[in-house]
Amino acid sequence: MTPAVTDETTLLAVLAPFAAAVAAPFLTKRFKHNAAWPLAVVPALIFLHFIGFVAPVSEGQSFVAAVAWAPSYGVNFSIYVDGLSTLFALLISGIGTFIILYAGGYLKGHPQQGRFFSFLFLFMGAMLGLVLGNNLISMFIFWELTSITSFLLIGFDHLRAASRRAAIQALVVTGGGGLILLAGFIVIISATGEIEMSVLLASPDIIKDTGLYVPIFLLVLGGAFTKSAQFPFHFWLPNAMEAPTPVSAFLHSATMVKAGVYLLMRMHPLLGDTALWTTVLPLFGGVTLLVGTILAVRQTDLKLMLAYTTVASLGLLVMLTGTSHEKALEGAVLYLLAHSLFKGALFMVAGTIDHEAGTRDIRYLGGLRSAMPITFGAACLAGLSMSGLPPFIGFIAKEVLYYGTWGWPDFGLLITVVAVVGNSLMLVIAAAVAIKPFFGPAVDTPKHAHEGPVLLFAGPVVLSVSGFILAVIPHTTGVLFIGPTLSSLIGSFTEVDLHLWPTKINAPLILSLITIGMGIFLFTQLDKLRAFIAGTLTAIGWGPDKGFDQAIAGIVSLSSAITRVVQGGKMQTYMALTFLAAGAAVLVPGYVGGGWPAMPKMPTYTFYEWSIFLIAVLGLISVLVAKTRLTAIVSLGIQGFAVALIFLLFGAPDLAFTQLMVETLSVVILALVMTRLNLSPRDHRNGVSTLVTGAISVSVGLGLGLTLMAITQQPFDRRLSDFFTEYSNSIAYGRNIVNVILVDFRGIDTLGEIAVVALAGLCVLALIRVHTKKTLPEDEVNDPSDTGAKKEAV
Repeated sequence: MTPAVTDETTLLAVLAPFAAAVAAPFLTKRFKHNAAWPLAVVPALIFLHFIGFVAPVSEGQSFVAAVAWAPSYGVNFSIYVDGLSTLFALLISGIGTFIILYAGGYLKGHPQQGRFFSFLFLFMGAMLGLVLGNNLISMFIFWELTSITSFLLIGFDHLRAASRRAAIQALVVTGGGGLILLAGFIVIISATGEIEMSVLLASPDIIKDTGLYVPIFLLVLGGAFTKSAQFPFHFWLPNAMEAPTPVSAFLHSATMVKAGVYLLMRMHPLLGDTALWTTVLPLFGGVTLLVGTILAVRQTDLKLMLAYTTVASLGLLVMLTGTSHEKALEGAVLYLLAHSLFKGALFMVAGTIDHEAGTRDIRYLGGLRSAMPITFGAACLAGLSMSGLPPFIGFIAKEVLYYGTWGWPDFGLLITVVAVVGNSLMLVIAAAVAIKPFFGPAVDTPKHAHEGPVLLFAGPVVLSVSGFILAVIPHTTGVLFIGPTLSSLIGSFTEVDLHLWPTKINAPLILSLITIGMGIFLFTQLDKLRAFIAGTLTAIGWGPDKGFDQAIAGIVSLSSAITRVVQGGKMQTYMALTFLAAGAAVLVPGYVGGGWPAMPKMPTYTFYEWSIFLIAVLGLISVLVAKTRLTAIVSLGIQGFAVALIFLLFGAPDLAFTQLMVETLSVVILALVMTRLNLSPRDHRNGVSTLVTGAISVSVGLGLGLTLMAITQQPFDRRLSDFFTEYSNSIAYGRNIVNVILVDFRGIDTLGEIAVVALAGLCVLALIRVHTKKTLPEDEVNDPSDTGAKKEAV
């Protein structure tokens, strides 16, 4: 079905968070933490706007809208609204509404709260632009903007070294993956000739038919795996917990960490259902699921426990998406929705506990249910959904995904076992987060625990209750949200029929019972299990997180070594490297492209023209055999004067005059400078150094000569010459075309060149004065009887 064109209101909805980011500091300065209320209206209105798309999208419709951004490059700010993008837009704006409110209460009194609100809105706008992006290039821009804004949010507490490290780590990993993704997008555009996602999705086999499927697949995976923290890139996500809790809740529930999953789901009609897809994605997703849950059990910090289970959940989503099995894809969509609700609620619960009790360590928490009853209720509801227990959306998601993995004909049994183990361990963490801090005897905490304000508990309550409401109306949930999203994944319209309770005893129900039983047993052994995992990981020692530090240290060491070579403080080295690069720049393209010019026919010269050429050659020989530097400078001037005479004889008197003046001044100035510097009388380089610099000189001269020959052998294009001839007098009122070009047509360039030369001259003057001071006797510089003339000369 051809997408319908929606109005520009949707484009404005995507840009609204950026406007809110500008207004946030001013509102915060005026209303303090209560600015969260008017600011939360922005994402709430965006949510209401996209609610309007739910009904038509559920009927199979899709929408596009675009405005020109960089039309000469085919880049538009365009959006594509279908089931997948609508679901993500609702999650981002809906959860974002309560994140803004939560941030108002969590950072109450913080001097930089306005800046924090701005960063949050920038982050929200970047994610909306990403999930709604239709143009590949604009989608990439928003993709990288999520990395930049997450860097600002994770490193918000920039005075702490841990925050700075976590922010840099997230930026390096996700930003590097973004560059890989850019390469993939460029290959797609080059191979298919299309830049709009909606056009590509209209021809699902367009990429597979190009012959470049494998490189495109690998490049897209590079971006998705780094952004969604798939093993071995999982380490950056738990470290991002150094950010304030509102960032963690938003990051893990509805935004950046799911961007990679979104990309894989969006590209599934184009890249999915191949042997490579159904092998690589389930493999890495399954490993990530197990690694995330195992590392989560080891933790005692509430946020870290939840962070590692997010890694595991992302692995589960990638594993399910990789099957390309319709029922497994349905389970992936359901789990995506369920995870966003319960994980956002639980992170805000963890932050509230930390805010009101003063610690997040479950070993020092207990008995909070009476002190924080509302938070306790929200934690229980979200924890039950995360555990996959009825009557919550997490239970329905678990049932459907088991149905999909068990029915997958390829490796269904293997990934079902992985899913059961992973879900059992996630039940352990859910129980630990929802039970440990609230049950048992009361524990003395660093702060007197009490219920937080409405800004803190509004989000957890609404999100956890939403997980219950969506489960008790399963048919509506399936028709309005799951079916349209699943249709986007499989590339054709489909309907789903969800049920809260199993209609019969089947494999998914038995697997659910096994999961619950195993999870309860492991929860009773949590302390022993944690100790065993901690001991095992300690014995292993090395991990990707440590490897990242080693890689960064290696890069820094390599950079330092290269800098010591190319920036060693020797002018000779600088000159050699500069001319080496220049020689390579003119020689290598001609050699690789085979574009060497043909030898020109030697013209007939008169005897006096040959004599000038001979003088130039003699000047060159004089430079090479000169015994002193001063002799070499004067000999070099011979060549310049000879060139000036050549210009004069061949009809360029103005150029000859300029060359004559430049050479005269160069020789005079260099000679004067030589008299002020205490240099050795001649160059004492050894034979090897002489050969190297000689080879570089020959390469530069040969390359420039061949380049000029190649240019002169091309047909002459008179358009620029005719332009200057026609307008030099009529516009610039000058008959000397060369002067008019220098002064008028490129006057700013000439001014810049003059400024550069003047600055270089001042630097040379300063160096000469410093060097001269150092070479004069100390009593001559500091003579008390000096009247000032000597010091002025210095």
